[in-house]
Amino acid sequence: MAGKDGKGLKEDVSLIRGNIGVVGTIFVDCKGFAGKPYKADGRNLGEISFVHGGVGRNVAENLACLDLPVTLISTVDRTALGDEVLQRLDEKAVNTSMVKKVNNNGMGLWLAIIDEKGDLAGSISQMPDLSFLEQYIFARAGDLFSQLSHVILELDLNEKITGFILDLCRRLDKPVYGIPGNLDVILRKPEMLPRLECFICNIHEAGALMGKELAGLEIGEIQEILTRYYFIPEMRARCSVVTLGDRGSIYFDKEIKASGYMPAEKVETVDTSGAGDAFFSGTVSGLIRNLTLGKAVAIGTKVASWTVGSAENNCHNLKERFKKENMFES
Repeated sequence: MAGKDGKGLKEDVSLIRGNIGVVGTIFVDCKGFAGKPYKADGRNLGEISFVHGGVGRNVAENLACLDLPVTLISTVDRTALGDEVLQRLDEKAVNTSMVKKVNNNGMGLWLAIIDEKGDLAGSISQMPDLSFLEQYIFARAGDLFSQLSHVILELDLNEKITGFILDLCRRLDKPVYGIPGNLDVILRKPEMLPRLECFICNIHEAGALMGKELAGLEIGEIQEILTRYYFIPEMRARCSVVTLGDRGSIYFDKEIKASGYMPAEKVETVDTSGAGDAFFSGTVSGLIRNLTLGKAVAIGTKVASWTVGSAENNCHNLKERFKKENMFES
């Protein structure tokens, strides 16, 4: 796949100036994998594992493995577990110099149950104390953002952080790519969406933003409804993507006033819980390299398909697959 200058995607890396900043959370996830059909009101035998997570952390690792220069802006606990998280990111070539260590509640916890099909059956999240990240960003905004070329923002940290970063990036002329968490901020402040270079969400989140149930509709119906909604000027980012799970994704480009559909790849599923972050990472990696939205979404689809085959939140050999996958060269 070629960039706009006709060069291969990997060759375009040398053309990227500055640094990609990812503002988001770090989590440690406790995942239980059901060995047989999951029974919500019964005992279930299976496997339990602890893995590194958090939307910001997941995206930062993915982008580094896709050979992009990445700095994570976050907080982490000043503990052995916090050091372990940072060590892994360092090994993946993520710049962690802007991750602030705090004594307690710098990281979140996520308890998840994965059913026998690899789908999320239930979860409970314990958010980190975001006041630490808020204070850190407000105090060091100039240092943190002045050298960045692009900003990826976990939108639902809190309203103060999201609004501050969007205002700052507008003044600094930095494009912002938004990924939702729990929609807490965006549902209250949908007027933030047009300030984004790109917004990616799933079908349930899109339905919540529209106040309409979409998940049970046919793909053609969903695309028609979303197209009408997307071209309302006050409700659109420059480009937007809505993922439909194993049915693929629908994307919209404001500049050329067009939409498209991308089917999902058929793969053996182990755990779908990292797929959204992987799709976002792959898509944004293409946009940052100046690919068309359709080509970028194809990359996101590929990275997501690799990730659902992993029991972790990231594809463990993403860097190796990236280097030898033909779609990144042709």
